[in-house]
Amino acid sequence: MTARQHATRQNKVQTQLGRAAVRIFAANERMNQILIERLDPAAWRAKPPGKTRTIAAIFTHMHNVRAKWVRLTAPHLKIPAQLNRAHCTPQQARSGLAESAARCAEMLAEALGGGGGRVEKFLRDGWAKPWPVGPEMLCYMLAHEACS
Repeated sequence: MTARQHATRQNKVQTQLGRAAVRIFAANERMNQILIERLDPAAWRAKPPGKTRTIAAIFTHMHNVRAKWVRLTAPHLKIPAQLNRAHCTPQQARSGLAESAARCAEMLAEALGGGGGRVEKFLRDGWAKPWPVGPEMLCYMLAHEACS
């Protein structure tokens, strides 16, 4: 295999990975939307026992962390506005999550798409060391949402 053929094959694999990452994150977001849509409105701000976040706080945290990932990793993309967990309604959360999911999908496409995008490292937080982009980026993003 020539160097050119190898590069073409690598680019094709990266493009497929980028497309798959976008579809996977979109499926994750559809589940978030369904959960909020079908949630009993009384549960939105209900205080669970112990030191557990309310449902409103969980979803606003997920959105706000996504916005931070975009701000740190892909600042050239439009950064979603933060949500206030004390005042956020389910509809505001759904709208905010849809926007932050769209920006995360753009970020993933650039990072994993092999198209020479501007995303070269994944910055999870200001205190954490940057990671090279790769499947681990998507895995971390999904794990964070599952554990929120």
